[in-house]
Amino acid sequence: MNTILANTIPVLGAGTFRLKGDDAYQSVITALELGYRHIDTAQIYGNEQDVGRAIRDSGIKAKELFVTTKIWTEFLSKNKLKASLEQSLEKLQLDKVDLTLVHWPLPDAVLVQSYVEALAEAKQAGLTGLMGLSNFTIAQTKAAIDAVGVAEIATNQVEVHPFLQNRKLVEYSKEQGIQITAYMPLAYGKVLTEPLIQQIASEHQVTAAQVALAWSLQQGFVVIPSSTKRANLAQNLAAVELKLTAGNMNALSGLDRNERLANPDFAPDWD
Repeated sequence: MNTILANTIPVLGAGTFRLKGDDAYQSVITALELGYRHIDTAQIYGNEQDVGRAIRDSGIKAKELFVTTKIWTEFLSKNKLKASLEQSLEKLQLDKVDLTLVHWPLPDAVLVQSYVEALAEAKQAGLTGLMGLSNFTIAQTKAAIDAVGVAEIATNQVEVHPFLQNRKLVEYSKEQGIQITAYMPLAYGKVLTEPLIQQIASEHQVTAAQVALAWSLQQGFVVIPSSTKRANLAQNLAAVELKLTAGNMNALSGLDRNERLANPDFAPDWD
């Protein structure tokens, strides 16, 4: 189950967005019991401490896990980023994380170079194994590449699901060799009620969620769905075994309607 990509990111992880306190703790510890080894959190989620407690209580060694966190916008300056990541490590009870992302790009008036270089310095200091981006446009990704080199950018974590296929950014990222990590791969559960997805799920005798996840996985994306329910966590993990047909994939490509669910007022001008 714990399939690893060439750049060492496990293809299916347990997300923790919107999970707080005991919900976050129980979700992570259940995921680890089921065989997940990739856990995704962020400073702004307010649950790094709960994730860290679950990792500790699981008894699984850090070297067997892949943990991602993300630096929030207020900590992206050179004089704040490293200290904020050290605080995250303290909460997570880890000596280092495997991947650290810039959670959101700052407004264009602030040079991408300044905060991507600050993250690169934290990486050089041994606080994170890999570094990457989240919610970056093509232009912002180009600026990051110019600043630190494409080899330093392990992934761009962006919203991708059957209703928002983000094709321009996906194509550009593939050309550059930058891994796409798809967040909200189930579109806040909207995929569960889509008739076409339900039809394909019935054809394969699987769940609608598994179809949506397999759709992402077969395109080479990393996916990080979240759930507090053990059965859902188990079914999501099993999606790595599902192989959709070319006809299924082609039909699903027709669901794109540019339905963006994560679009805060500070979001960049999307591609």
